[in-house]
Amino acid sequence: MRVTEVTVTIVEVPQTAPLAPYRSHIRSSSTTQSAIVRVATDEGLVGWGEHNVNFLPNLSGRRLTQQASEWLVGRDPLNIAAFHRDCPLETRLKSGIELALWDLRGKAAGLSVAELLGGVIRPRVELAACMGIQTYEEAGKFARWYVEMGFSTLKTKAGSDMTEDLEMVRGIRDAVGDRLKLRIDPNRAYSPQQALELCRHLEQYNLQYVEQPIPAEPLSDATNLRRQTKVPIALNESVIDPASVMDIILANAAEFILPDTHIAGGIWPCVKIGHVCEAAKIPCIMHCGHDLGPKTAAMLHVAASSPAYSLANDSTYYGLEDDIITQPFKIELGSIAVPTEPGLGIEVDTAKLRKYRVDC
Repeated sequence: MRVTEVTVTIVEVPQTAPLAPYRSHIRSSSTTQSAIVRVATDEGLVGWGEHNVNFLPNLSGRRLTQQASEWLVGRDPLNIAAFHRDCPLETRLKSGIELALWDLRGKAAGLSVAELLGGVIRPRVELAACMGIQTYEEAGKFARWYVEMGFSTLKTKAGSDMTEDLEMVRGIRDAVGDRLKLRIDPNRAYSPQQALELCRHLEQYNLQYVEQPIPAEPLSDATNLRRQTKVPIALNESVIDPASVMDIILANAAEFILPDTHIAGGIWPCVKIGHVCEAAKIPCIMHCGHDLGPKTAAMLHVAASSPAYSLANDSTYYGLEDDIITQPFKIELGSIAVPTEPGLGIEVDTAKLRKYRVDC
């Protein structure tokens, strides 16, 4: 089997309230932009992938298509080990292609990606509902709504202002108590001294963790922060590949690890990160970059088959107005059933792909 065609289509799908407007300390948005990758072969099989492109400048689906085609056409799509060894493309694009190759490999074998990765140990994957920064009142309102929807875990953005962060957390706890496991993500907004002050104020609120409150480097700052607070520290922006996770473990810099396919380079690096963390007895959580159907499917297969991914995985899928796959995922009681069809278990609706396409 050989690759005959690669196309990359940029799409933009509206978000719904309360996800929209999704506010972090960096920006606010009410849409999800993503790159949808299609890889066709000489045996008639087609694989689909996706990588995050939110907020990137100078986006061009045509340029990404050209770059991917120049390298991939004519190659064996089933040799994913060789793909990772040889592929010179930028990591995001590489990850979108890699998802499509797993989809092709599963379709060729008649097995789901989770089965290819070793088997399903979680037939349903629990989700952490992700929410932008909110006021005390709105945080409480949305927290009650998440509980009613059946979510057990909530992650909020943070980092614009420490007082605002604390009021948001207090609003959630006042509204629903401990019925939601709670995580906040300041996205590197604070200095080590500010982060320590924030964490000490947060100790009374029983957080599951604070995610990447400080810059990714040096890791020693995260190590020192962990020593000085009872609030568990998770790292995401510091996680770029299995080697970076080894560095985090050796530095004792995190209690939780959050990889993402578009940062690590695809499904296989996230699986390898899971193996490293399983050996170190550190839980992993799949990170979300406002994912549509193909990337959400990849998350489900990784979490379904990897022991380390034992907690609720980040998701904004509940807040999409639509999706570009033929059968959008159904969230029931805060979880999604793992696809059982071959490959990623999804197919892209070409009419919706055209509807949401960004001409670039």
